[in-house]
Amino acid sequence: MGLILASHSPRRKELLERITPCFSVVDSQVEERRDPAWAVDELPRQLALQKALAVSCRFPKDWVIGADTIVALGDTVLGKPRDAADAAAMLRQLSGRTHLVYTGVVFCRGGKAALSFVQRTEVEFYPLSETQIRQYLATGEPFDKAGAYGIQGAGGLFVKGIHGDYCNVVGFPLARVSRALDRLLGEGWQRRQTL
Repeated sequence: MGLILASHSPRRKELLERITPCFSVVDSQVEERRDPAWAVDELPRQLALQKALAVSCRFPKDWVIGADTIVALGDTVLGKPRDAADAAAMLRQLSGRTHLVYTGVVFCRGGKAALSFVQRTEVEFYPLSETQIRQYLATGEPFDKAGAYGIQGAGGLFVKGIHGDYCNVVGFPLARVSRALDRLLGEGWQRRQTL
């Protein structure tokens, strides 16, 4: 029995390494299916479930963790920007406002979900000038991130405050994942050489 992270996100991999070095990374390679009936706070759980199930069906004996993060401004979901113009538009929307970051996490084994949750964090941005937006776009940082910013990088300079889990905004609610793994695998599992 092993542990697999069903994500190609380097940020999630780095965060999970804080809990245990004993895991593999397998990209789910699923084409995300979004149902318009899903509420904003349910969307990341459903997307994480799709990723986890796709990998769990290929590795049924292992525990698989799927995760997906979205940025929401009201009922509007801000995904990864398509291009620089899209990223700039997202940053203008976030400027001077509070938005929500949701990460859905699903644990699967044997092609079935065993446990899931959605973590929510409020993030408030300072007002952004066009110069700040232009300079940030030039870093290239916003293009592979939901909401067009990374709190762990230069995008952190835009954050006036957060209420909730910082790691959740990075894309993986570390403390809650650790507790879920303790629940599923038993406390002390991280200290074992192999799962």
